Amino acid sequence: MPFALRHALPRLAALLTGVLLPVLASAAAWDGPTTGPTAQSGPREVTFIAQDFRNGGISGVYRAFSMAAAELGWKLRAVDGNGNPEVIRKLFAEALSKGSQGIVLGGFQAEDLGDALPRGGRTPVLVGWHAANAPGPTHQLFFNVSSDAVDVARMATNYVMQHHAGPVGAVIINDNRFDIANLKTRKMKSLLDGCAFCKTLEVMNVPINRAAQEMPELVRGLNQRFGKQWTHTLAINDIYFDEMNYPLMRSGRTDIRNVSAGDGSPKAISRIRSGQSQQAATVAEPLNLQGWQLADELNRAFAGKPPSGYVSKPILLDQAALLRIKGADIDADIPYKQAYRAIWQNGRTGQGLQ
Repeated sequence: MPFALRHALPRLAALLTGVLLPVLASAAAWDGPTTGPTAQSGPREVTFIAQDFRNGGISGVYRAFSMAAAELGWKLRAVDGNGNPEVIRKLFAEALSKGSQGIVLGGFQAEDLGDALPRGGRTPVLVGWHAANAPGPTHQLFFNVSSDAVDVARMATNYVMQHHAGPVGAVIINDNRFDIANLKTRKMKSLLDGCAFCKTLEVMNVPINRAAQEMPELVRGLNQRFGKQWTHTLAINDIYFDEMNYPLMRSGRTDIRNVSAGDGSPKAISRIRSGQSQQAATVAEPLNLQGWQLADELNRAFAGKPPSGYVSKPILLDQAALLRIKGADIDADIPYKQAYRAIWQNGRTGQGLQ
């Protein structure tokens, strides 16, 4: 069924029964693109290469991207690099050999592909999610979808400074394999260093895929060295705090508060909502929106048009915020689906989309 007809039928049925489908009750205003190419629905084959599907951000954005790709009628293949650079390069080479017209780099940098990157001739469109240290086009990528890492780091650090009555002694956990993680870490440390009552105790490098193995010894070592000076942990991803709760409890350090500058994984959201863990907040990105944006950027490239230039805003989630939104997706009140469907159907959004 043609794309336009497939999405016109539900609205037409509602009109015939005298009920116009609402856009979205109490929705936030749409600040994303309002024009663009219609759906490039031909025989499109797309590959999503995940740096590691154990990362909640990557798996979350993939689920949304797969929904959008299905609406566009594309054939989608998903593969998992399991955090191994050699595996990722092999998977990328396979995607090239299978004739993928578009490839999504899910959570790793184009530079990591090394000699596997195509040189000249017919090349697929490359888009990325967290595949560079800033959102937008790069030399290798048509567009890198991400919120601004500096904004994410600032929100996380400000939360720590604004929600603690005494001196702050913070440990920062980074994964220095990733430019975006290094940028967040530099910003968090800079803000702490400029705070009169804050101190950066240590910056620890822990590969995300080694968090489970390294966290128990890391907690023991930090507690022995810093004791009660250690009041907070800032990290570039929630996954570290998946593994930190029990080591902290065994060390008798239930007083430490953890804040993540990125992710908003289901596990983290559950922890924060319960109020029964040391994680106080996470700065999440609108993963569902970003998954649809990945599809829209690919659609623009397939149509020979420039990227949208859109940069989505991060969302700080603490217990109070999560109790307000209850069980809904954190970006559920943003009408991104309506906006992108309208563009893919007729090249623009309707008037007054909210």
